Amino acid sequence: MTTTSNLLGKPINRVDGRLKVTGEAKYAAEFNVPGLLHGSVVSSAIAKGRIKKIDTREALAIPGVLHIFTHENRPRLAWFDRSYRDEDAPSGSPFRPLYDDKIVYSGQPIALVVAETLEGARYAASLVRVEYDSHSPETDLRARREEAYEPREGKGGYEPPPKPRGHADKALARAAVRVDAEYSSPVEHHNPMEMHATTVIYETDGMLTVYDKTQGVQNSQQYISKVFHLSPEEVRVRSPFVGGAFGSGLRPQYQLFLAVMAARELKRSVRVPLTRQQMFTFGHRPETVQRVALGASSDGTLEAVIHEAISETSRFEDYIEVVVNWSGLLYQSDNVRLNYKLVQLDNYTPIDMRAPGAVLGVYALECAMDELAYKVGIDPLELRLKNYAERDQNQDKPFSSKELRACYRQGAERFGWARRTPAPRSMRDGKQLVGWGMATGIWEAMQQQASAKAVLSIDGKLIVSSATADIGTGTYTVMTQIAADTLGLPVEDVTFKLGDSSLPKAPVEGGSWTVSSVGSAVKAVCEKVRERLFQLARKVRGSPLAKASLDEVSFVEGHIRLTKEPSRAVSLTEAMRHGEVLSIEEETLALPNMPKQSRFTRCTHSAVFAEVKVDEDLGTVKVTRVVSAIAGGRVLNPKTARSQILGGVVWGIGMALEEESAMDQKLGRFMNHNLAEYHVPVNADVQDIDVIFVEEDDSIVNPLGAKGLGEIGIVGVAAAIANAIFHATGRRVRNLPITPDKLL
Repeated sequence: MTTTSNLLGKPINRVDGRLKVTGEAKYAAEFNVPGLLHGSVVSSAIAKGRIKKIDTREALAIPGVLHIFTHENRPRLAWFDRSYRDEDAPSGSPFRPLYDDKIVYSGQPIALVVAETLEGARYAASLVRVEYDSHSPETDLRARREEAYEPREGKGGYEPPPKPRGHADKALARAAVRVDAEYSSPVEHHNPMEMHATTVIYETDGMLTVYDKTQGVQNSQQYISKVFHLSPEEVRVRSPFVGGAFGSGLRPQYQLFLAVMAARELKRSVRVPLTRQQMFTFGHRPETVQRVALGASSDGTLEAVIHEAISETSRFEDYIEVVVNWSGLLYQSDNVRLNYKLVQLDNYTPIDMRAPGAVLGVYALECAMDELAYKVGIDPLELRLKNYAERDQNQDKPFSSKELRACYRQGAERFGWARRTPAPRSMRDGKQLVGWGMATGIWEAMQQQASAKAVLSIDGKLIVSSATADIGTGTYTVMTQIAADTLGLPVEDVTFKLGDSSLPKAPVEGGSWTVSSVGSAVKAVCEKVRERLFQLARKVRGSPLAKASLDEVSFVEGHIRLTKEPSRAVSLTEAMRHGEVLSIEEETLALPNMPKQSRFTRCTHSAVFAEVKVDEDLGTVKVTRVVSAIAGGRVLNPKTARSQILGGVVWGIGMALEEESAMDQKLGRFMNHNLAEYHVPVNADVQDIDVIFVEEDDSIVNPLGAKGLGEIGIVGVAAAIANAIFHATGRRVRNLPITPDKLL
């Protein structure tokens, strides 16, 4: 049995691990009922234009095909007259599948074939004949960059970059040492292992139970309710397991709408899965072009920082990321100017992808800092320490905690940074050029309001619930730990329920705020149960706790013990039995302490050190070592936390060397829409990754003192690798990914 004293901070195994490795964990496309119908989406073959004619006769003739939905016969919905926005939608008019004959991006869903079998639906979908009036799409960000505009403040919740401080352009012009360079990053697609799918169970009374791949069941429920004019009680959305999402499940994707529409019209249960190719037809990390200009004195003191970014969005929504703000936050400088602009293209709207904005902006900044270090002639780590920001100059606030110096020190020691020879091409291993590079990482430490419910039964079993998600990050496990630790119960006696819209309200799982937000709610609701239990225990005949106060007792191993005399105790079941209470049920809402939190800037920090080996003849790059030192507040489970950082580092390797969605600008279509040609790191690409959690105490961020770790693991990794490649080769590549052709 797992010990129940001080469970937080212990590397507890995943409580859902057995279900996953045995195949018992069921995902959105795996729920079956008798008579289930199957839908296959027909995607547009053009990126811009109109549908002149859509012929479904041949497809409808296939045995088992029941119906084909198009813009010509889809049901009338109020949503088509009003643009209902989901919780995570940017400003603008959300895309509405089958709305009319207009094509606004390549791969747009233009029909849904519903049949008795998935194979029949897919075959029939291939027989739908479409004639288009095609127009030339505009999908090239660089070609349209002169059309870039600044988003309006307040539009879709957008807050512009901080106002300029000092006189950055003048300071840059007179600086003794200058770097002024352009960096670019391509479109990336999320590509989780589980593809998006929705299974709608049509109940006999017309109620809907919807199994959706989502990072927010209540967001999907709200979306369905608004679009189809249903009460929340008529729709229950469930998502007990998610096979990776990385941001792709933050917004309801079009298969959810199509599946619900078909189920309601046909009064049958319907499943609509997307293919791997169709995973490239919604949302992506946006392409960016960034200018970073740094000015410094001859000793490396930053005198000017300018960061300008141009990013893409769709024609119908303004998608905005926080790309440039980090450059006014990460280092001390009195002269800073930041600017962010958008260009509308004939693409689908980008969507949040792991560490949105930061992973792009920090990449450019950290590469520029490396260039500055070489120009000044000092060690890249020394340059960062020289310009260390003790305070957030963007908002003129102190940090709630910041152990970045310790990250630098511990990471450098573990990596052996002191043995680095500074000159490019000065380190070798046979025919391999060896390079060492480093970078800083930063991400916000946020808390959202969240609710949780706890039910403790007289047999000592505890059920805690909240409508959050587990996208593979370990939410089930960490929430179980928090509850078990708070009430002194074995992990085996605690069950945490999530992924159900009928559970207490929780935010979408994203932004690295789930542990901070839902974890605080779990802790708070279990503390309410503690108080109830303690009052019952005091009333037990002859109770050793009769004159004690709550802060004088400990909840350990199913007992309430006097902290100073642990042998004097009352068991939880004894307290409930004496009070004739069969169960204790509590629910609570945990809110951020804004009066306290708003006085501080709350962030996680990291220092990333990378070693690469570059084949001198072929230009191939292998990342042989990475050390990532993380300051993320209190680490509740080192095992799941380490997995988060490992995953982030692996993605950072992919970002630096492999990942790129290649657009055919004439067709306006992503051409490598499969896992054979959209390259991600595989086992052979990943060598030694060392994760250090730096001790950090933060009583401001939330009652747990924990900062989120989902995003910080990837931030700075691509920059560290790019900087290591320069050190190895002497060649500075500023456009990702760094493929062999750019090094030859």
